[in-house]
Amino acid sequence: MSSPELLVSTPTPATSQSGKTRALLGPNQPLSPGEHLAHVRAMATDITIRVPRGANKPVVAEAAEAALGVFVSVEATCTRFDPNSPLMKANASPSRWHRVPPECFAAITAAQSAYARTRGVFDPRVLNDLVGLGYDRSLPFSEDEISIDRPPGRGRARRGPWQPRFRGATSEVLIGDHPIDLGGIGKGLAVGWASEQLSRVAPDHLIEAGGDCFCSGLSDEGEPWRIGVESPNGSREPIAVLELSDRACTTSSIRVRRWKAGGRPVHHILDPVTGRPGGDGLLSVTVIGREPALAEVWSKSLFLAGSAGIAGAAQNRRLAALWVGSDGALGCSRAALPYLLWRR
Repeated sequence: MSSPELLVSTPTPATSQSGKTRALLGPNQPLSPGEHLAHVRAMATDITIRVPRGANKPVVAEAAEAALGVFVSVEATCTRFDPNSPLMKANASPSRWHRVPPECFAAITAAQSAYARTRGVFDPRVLNDLVGLGYDRSLPFSEDEISIDRPPGRGRARRGPWQPRFRGATSEVLIGDHPIDLGGIGKGLAVGWASEQLSRVAPDHLIEAGGDCFCSGLSDEGEPWRIGVESPNGSREPIAVLELSDRACTTSSIRVRRWKAGGRPVHHILDPVTGRPGGDGLLSVTVIGREPALAEVWSKSLFLAGSAGIAGAAQNRRLAALWVGSDGALGCSRAALPYLLWRR
């Protein structure tokens, strides 16, 4: 195994300009002969699948394409940017029953479970608040600073618990009084479902979807996958390197999805109590876990604890987490230490 110092400096790790988690693939580390790579653009991010050499390549290629198709399907059914998507049709009349595709039904039930598990810290009823901040369409975050000429609203305090209703036999849902956004949890679910499909023919694989990764089995070197946690301050070198096998890794960061609304800086991780951007004193939070969707849920929930509360929240939940404060300092929970190969 290479030393952590060499791992970071030679070769230079690839960067995604997202401030999130990413496999360490540099220009001097091409794919090995026989290693399979598949890619698609979906859910406003690049989705990549890597399968080490040794597997049946035609079979793997077919399975990888099917796995990538999961992301396209989840996007079509769960996007909030298409008024004709099943989710947005249900949101348009939230007090009526709606029959939705299986992916959308599973995502809404998973969101309700996450809401209960986090005691309301994870609450998908932030759609109106995002729209009120100007995030009513897919914004060009990769370009220069985005400024929307509208003052941010006062926020929308939540009243009462979220109690959606379900008819499992017919995949019908009754969302409730407030429309919902399934962006984060939907992508986490897609990563997990894609991995389940791919595992039938390739138990060793890596799926990267923006800030969401799942590391199944071992890499081409026969060792755990090495994942770099990118610096939310824009440095090309990762702020930490993780070694993961059969684990998900998700980072919630405000490096990219931030803009100005009425001249005031805002970002996309909203506190459901106030309806305004939360996470005071934090730039990013990374969570390691067995399930991609749950890692996504906890990364956002811990972010909302802010720099003052995140260490205690991670400890109380026994979560494997790393976080970067506004001062650039890296924090790490005790449960994350076994996965930590190197940190700046």
